Amino acid sequence: MEIIGVYNFKGGVGKTTTAVNLAYRSAAEDWPTVVWDLDPQDTGAAKELIRGQTPLRDVVVATEHERLDLIPADFSYRKMDVHLDKRHDAATLLLKLMRPLQERYACLILDCPPGLSLVSENVMHAADALVVPLLPTPLSARMLEQLFAFIAARHWHDVNVLPFFSMVDRRRALHKETVAELRARFPAILKTEVPYGSEFERMAARRAPIESYAPASAAAETYRALWREIDGHLMSLSNSRAARSGTATTEFAADSDLIGSPWSAGRG
Repeated sequence: MEIIGVYNFKGGVGKTTTAVNLAYRSAAEDWPTVVWDLDPQDTGAAKELIRGQTPLRDVVVATEHERLDLIPADFSYRKMDVHLDKRHDAATLLLKLMRPLQERYACLILDCPPGLSLVSENVMHAADALVVPLLPTPLSARMLEQLFAFIAARHWHDVNVLPFFSMVDRRRALHKETVAELRARFPAILKTEVPYGSEFERMAARRAPIESYAPASAAAETYRALWREIDGHLMSLSNSRAARSGTATTEFAADSDLIGSPWSAGRG
């Protein structure tokens, strides 16, 4: 199961829009997909999840879209840090909670709350890719610097950070200048840019992925392009891990006269 976290220190940058549209595209590619909304809005019982009283798979709900399910937002998630802080395995607990989902899903997308917390640390630790929507403003440079510094300080060398520009208005000189400057400073920024437009505002009103009701729109094609870029990075990462695993297996087999150990490089 591939785990994709959608994250930014700040709110209002398009995290939920990104998570929902990427999840729809993942499901459309025949990947059974689930979105976990970690940004608190409603009511529920995160404490029971963390204590293991409620298995994560038991709170999954189906959507009207084929192969796409949802773990809804939970108001008590705003207290999740308090509950996590009481655990000796706080930094890795969410990953443990997610593992049973791999029996049903090929992709898990995490819509993360803003800020730095034990929840966001768990996401960074668990995710195969950390997708970061960036507004085209000078503050985004500072945010990326802080994010990379935070990851480096914890020696998380395998965190695959994939920033991209969101809500871009190419008619504005500041946007164009900022995009050019940040691309020069941060080569990891993806090529796809999500423009500012009315289609993205209509999505909030419709409460549905853009591609589900306007598949031929420029907005839908933008998210298809963004998914292709992310998918390419995930495939490269998967192939690299498989190559390392295969090398280790070959060396072990040669040392112990074992041959024919099966290794899979596939998703899920």
